[in-house]
Amino acid sequence: MTATPLSTPPLTGAPQPHLQLIWTDPVTGRRGFVVIDRLIRGVASGGLRMREGCTVEEVRGLAAGMTRKEALHYEPGNRYIPLGGAKGGIDCSPHDPQARAVLSRFLAAMRCVLEHHWATGEDLGLRQDTIDDVIGEVGLASSIQAIYPLLDDAAQARQRLADGFAIDVDGVPLPELVGGLGVAESALTALDLIALPHGSARAVVQGFGSMGGATARYLARAGVTVVAVADAYGVIANPDGLDVEHLLRTRDPLGGIDRGQLRPGDREADGDTWLDIACDVLVPAAVSYCIDAVNQTRITARIIAEAANMPTLPEAEAALHARGVQVIPDFVANSATNAWWWWTLFGDIGADAAQAHHKVRQSSRRITTDMLTSARRFGITPRDAALGVVADKIAAIDARFGPGTTPASPSPAGGSHAGAR
Repeated sequence: MTATPLSTPPLTGAPQPHLQLIWTDPVTGRRGFVVIDRLIRGVASGGLRMREGCTVEEVRGLAAGMTRKEALHYEPGNRYIPLGGAKGGIDCSPHDPQARAVLSRFLAAMRCVLEHHWATGEDLGLRQDTIDDVIGEVGLASSIQAIYPLLDDAAQARQRLADGFAIDVDGVPLPELVGGLGVAESALTALDLIALPHGSARAVVQGFGSMGGATARYLARAGVTVVAVADAYGVIANPDGLDVEHLLRTRDPLGGIDRGQLRPGDREADGDTWLDIACDVLVPAAVSYCIDAVNQTRITARIIAEAANMPTLPEAEAALHARGVQVIPDFVANSATNAWWWWTLFGDIGADAAQAHHKVRQSSRRITTDMLTSARRFGITPRDAALGVVADKIAAIDARFGPGTTPASPSPAGGSHAGAR
């Protein structure tokens, strides 16, 4: 394993992280990566993904995105003080017969980082219960134990988060809904700012797992007509609107839609056609790098809400902005999952669905409004406007705590529901 320590850069400066770890599995030769973009009070947060073809460059970009997601939600009066950003990745298909063993060896190798500096959890290709099981097998208390020293009462905080995870909302666990609620609220806020009534808007959602499914649910409940969703098997479309709740009840654990449950009027199409369907709101919620400089010309939407991490390439985003399409960047649109974890753990909200919904809606609407208003005022992209907010928040956090500060003495170890995005 190689470790590359680097000085912590300004957020919008040279793209060099604080620490970069590259691991090679001694059994299979598979590689894994941990990138800590920035430490705040000695800790950074960010999920662990597993996919064939994962690269250190990808993980580095995701880690920088986590720094932004964390900083955006800094409010001086909150108990939750944002952490630094980090990310982990393993170049291995989660369907590989050796995937679990590779994950186990990777987490064992990263033990010292997980104990003291990196709070992690599920991401693309990995479920939280799998991470929890393997974390226990390698002798760690939790995948978020690095944050325990920052908690006033770690045992009470862990119980509160576990209680939050146990909440079911209309048949779907609360943790699977808060991220999509934030995406939907960002998109609805953007519709309000262009004075397009929710009942007149049409949406297309690519991906129907926890993030895409929840986004579709909350858009539909707000009156938006969801005319198409895409899963791993193709596109389901209906110009009169899909029955989102029915599709949610009949999808499989990975977001696959049961074609035998489609209604009259629902039609199937090839997976790539989601970009061509006329809509006002487009939600890429499945994979990174799916909108490029070529295929962006097929998009008719006025608003793109990035539910997935890094779905729009820079050249495509510039072209979309030039023709008046507002791209709500991933670190704004999909930041609510991350924030909900920590609001609950630190005690800004209780283990309560109504409190979670109110906090996510309030925060997402405020952040999106500030970003889009600033972008319009200064004639810049929403991403650049959001980066300016992030830079100000980082400066305020540094002024309060100092850059690179370390946590207090460790609190007693104990089990916990783990997690980070």
